[in-house]
Amino acid sequence: MILDSQEPTGPIETRWERHRQSIRVVNPANKRKYTVIVVGTGLAGASASATFAQLGYNVKAFSFHDSPRRAHSIAAQGGINAAKNYQNDGDSVWRLFYDTVKGGDYRARESNVYRLAQVSVDIIDQCVAQGVPFAREYGGYLANRSFGGALVSRTFYARGQTGQQLLLGAYQALSEQIGKGKVTMYSRREMLDVALIDGHAKGIIVRNLLTGAIERYAADAVVLATGGYGNVFYLSTNAKASNVTATYRAYRRGAGFANPCFTQIHPTCIPVKGDYQSKLTLMSESLRNDGRVWVPKNKDETRDPSSIPEADRDYYLERIYPTFGNLVPRDVASRAAKKMCDAGFGVGSSGYGVYLDFKDAINRLGEKNIADKYGNLFEMYERITGDSPYKKPMMIYPASHYTMGGLWVDYNLMTTIPGLFAIGEANFSDHGANRLGASALMQGLADGYFVIPYTIGHYLASQTGGFSDTSHASFGDTEADVKAKIEKMLSINGKRTATSFHREVGKIIWDKCGMARDKAGLEEALGRIPAIREEFWSNLCVPGTGSSLNQELERAGRVSDFIDFSEMMVRDALTRDESCGAHFREEHQTPDGEARRDDENYSHGAVWEFTGDGNAPKRNIEPLKFEYVPLTQRSYA
Repeated sequence: MILDSQEPTGPIETRWERHRQSIRVVNPANKRKYTVIVVGTGLAGASASATFAQLGYNVKAFSFHDSPRRAHSIAAQGGINAAKNYQNDGDSVWRLFYDTVKGGDYRARESNVYRLAQVSVDIIDQCVAQGVPFAREYGGYLANRSFGGALVSRTFYARGQTGQQLLLGAYQALSEQIGKGKVTMYSRREMLDVALIDGHAKGIIVRNLLTGAIERYAADAVVLATGGYGNVFYLSTNAKASNVTATYRAYRRGAGFANPCFTQIHPTCIPVKGDYQSKLTLMSESLRNDGRVWVPKNKDETRDPSSIPEADRDYYLERIYPTFGNLVPRDVASRAAKKMCDAGFGVGSSGYGVYLDFKDAINRLGEKNIADKYGNLFEMYERITGDSPYKKPMMIYPASHYTMGGLWVDYNLMTTIPGLFAIGEANFSDHGANRLGASALMQGLADGYFVIPYTIGHYLASQTGGFSDTSHASFGDTEADVKAKIEKMLSINGKRTATSFHREVGKIIWDKCGMARDKAGLEEALGRIPAIREEFWSNLCVPGTGSSLNQELERAGRVSDFIDFSEMMVRDALTRDESCGAHFREEHQTPDGEARRDDENYSHGAVWEFTGDGNAPKRNIEPLKFEYVPLTQRSYA
């Protein structure tokens, strides 16, 4: 596998501008000859689709939802980063770049990260122009708040529903282009494979989720904006339909999959209540601005948390990390919570919870100000738990949330398959081994509005526009593969549901490849997953047929991919014999329990290559160079 990053050289501050001037472009009059398929209509997909259409391309947009407004992007609550320095507190493009590289524990490509920081400032102007109702100060200026991993306030927000409001902005831009006929919207379609001709991506095979029909669609390029694979853990903060299928099927067709073990555990989630749960609920990281995290100093504490005096509380993040306090990055906060609970200081019936307390903030700012900032989040918490955060501390514990791994892409966001691009959470490019809070929305919109519209033209300029031949033999062969897998799942007639398999493999991944990993646990997981796969293909029960609406069939296909993908994920964690960011190998930690990197041997991206069913995948590497941010031990003390 050839991994040519296409990374520009020269001063990092001018790389993106010089790259845009050097790449090929498509004549405006010729753009109408080209068609682009975009799979996924969340923030990345909707913004890309709308921008492609505005530029003159023809777009076919696909979503397995009935409307783009249901995309998981709406669940991002706390905010979006941008280096505007509106607070005049020393922020800059450089500081955002530095914080992102450091926050990712030096496992991201510098050029991509700097570009992300540069275009962040344009995102806010774009969204304000669309009417996104960002919070404002009394004088009318846009408000900012802090997030983990930063010492400045750079996070723009719309109360606790930032993702939803940003998606509405992208959705209205997309809807305008649908109305103009430049975007054709295909809802309730699930992409099940990529069609390649002469090694180039020329279309996709989808299943119509309402009728069961298998459909072919052709284009001159394909863009995957299908999100991450956090639901591999079964319990996660992701929407239940979020899955790995699109990117994993692309991997099977030859796209390299980078750093699958880099998964983020969010520290601020409502704890697990029982085996009956199907997902977990995120409480925005923005709450750590005003909430203080603590546990009782007494392991046998039985008093109501509101009545426990200050002297008997351990504000452990403030104690261990005095510089950043409650705003340490997510991986640091998550491990600290786990460490306190493992030591016996956890709260709640399971002992796996810590408190997030707003008493001091309410006393300092008043309940109305806190309600203005976080009221909808507090209401959500009270509806789920029955407790009001105005009166009692929230109870939180880490949960699977985001994935930094994804399809390998070069600087142009193209995968190792020519003509196949991946944007947003579907790619691996910007966050390294840990994503800073409020950077997911930033990356999705940066890729969709400001990067892929330029870089896709570089590829299309080398192609003859107007490809539409779905009768090509490649489409027939790919469709046959899709149908064969569906028929195989329907014909098993076993006794177990896909959900039961998902729950089983998810628990293994959480226990052995979750917040902490070690060699023995990873090897155990690697030994157990094949047995689950074998039983899946011999004892799966999928009622109904493939020729109609069948959500059990949808679920079975996704779980099948999760099982296969989980094996690659564990293999990646096992071969990365170091700790970095959210990938915490217990064998590699500093005396005070922080991640210890091995820069000499692992300062690279690990890119996995499919070698056929039943064969171990091949591990390739992309070396990472750090010219501007020196490699140092990460410290937030």
